[in-house]
Amino acid sequence: MYFFKIFLIILGSLSLIIGIMGIVIPGLPTTPFVLLAASLYLRSSDRLYAKLISNKFIGPYIQKYSIKNGMTLNSKLFSILIMWIMIIISAVFFLETVHLILIVLLMGMTGTLVMGFIVPTVKNE
Repeated sequence: MYFFKIFLIILGSLSLIIGIMGIVIPGLPTTPFVLLAASLYLRSSDRLYAKLISNKFIGPYIQKYSIKNGMTLNSKLFSILIMWIMIIISAVFFLETVHLILIVLLMGMTGTLVMGFIVPTVKNE
């Protein structure tokens, strides 16, 4: 049981790192990885979960998702819009090779599919 908790903590930490990278890397989805980290920490470490939800940047986001059990359609559309704006800016101004542009576009499509079909949609209040 102890090793399983350690395994969950490691997976949660990796998920959190990827989620945080998704904030600055266009096309890499943030939401599913941060929520996965919260879920893994909840099952393995009360201390890490408490630290995560008390974080002033990520915590309110997780709490709002947890209370509503999903994201509103407006939140999803806004997130996807911002993601694609960053992808386009990156592809046009910062990426020089076709391979990198295609990878970022593929990651953007994956992020869009995750936001659209995996993250639950809840009604606006």
